[in-house]
Amino acid sequence: MATDARLGVQKALKSRQKAIQADLAEEERLEAMLSYEKALYKEGYQAIAGIDEVGRGPLAGPVVAACVILPQHCKIKGLNDSKKIPKSKHETIYQAVKEKALAIGIGIIDNQLIDEVNIYEATKLAMLEAIKQLEGQLTQPDYLLIDAMTLDIAISQQSILKGDANSLSIAAASIVAKVTRDQMMANYDRIFPGYGFAKNAGYGTKEHLQGLKAYGITPIHRKSFEPVKSMCCDSTNP
Repeated sequence: MATDARLGVQKALKSRQKAIQADLAEEERLEAMLSYEKALYKEGYQAIAGIDEVGRGPLAGPVVAACVILPQHCKIKGLNDSKKIPKSKHETIYQAVKEKALAIGIGIIDNQLIDEVNIYEATKLAMLEAIKQLEGQLTQPDYLLIDAMTLDIAISQQSILKGDANSLSIAAASIVAKVTRDQMMANYDRIFPGYGFAKNAGYGTKEHLQGLKAYGITPIHRKSFEPVKSMCCDSTNP
């Protein structure tokens, strides 16, 4: 019995040590992801906005951008590039960002405008709209950290390659944009069943392509993207 008790204590201690090590590693990771923000705070900037988008590659649905201003030195456990966060944790981290953020703006550009101006320009428009959505909120950005994009706007900014993995502010924008768009695509899945939009978010998965063959193009499909573009051409030919 005594041996069993000692083994139980040792197991509990090891488990506790692992948890402490994991917490320390997470603290170090989050601190590293604040390096851009901390440098800007030292320069005198007060309200740093992270900007990111989701939905450049799908065959259907909008491109969604978010602009998020976090409090100085704010750390949210688990916050990372949305592609690296398990889907089961998306909502929890999204809610944590919403609770702690000083300001959040969301820009949505639909498939029709994407077809008109191309996805690159549509992404810029979504980001600019997200910034505009901050108007009227108490906190306005004096600096922008943007994921791999430069915007034509009179606010100091920096484009960061893989910004969602290197800046906590951009990561916050990434998860807000991701959850917002996923919610939209889940709603579209109810309106247009058979394409698997709730699962694939409009990307060209096997289920989605099978749905296109079986049911054709929906009003949310991007007609400038293949294979939708070819299907449009085929439907116009006698």
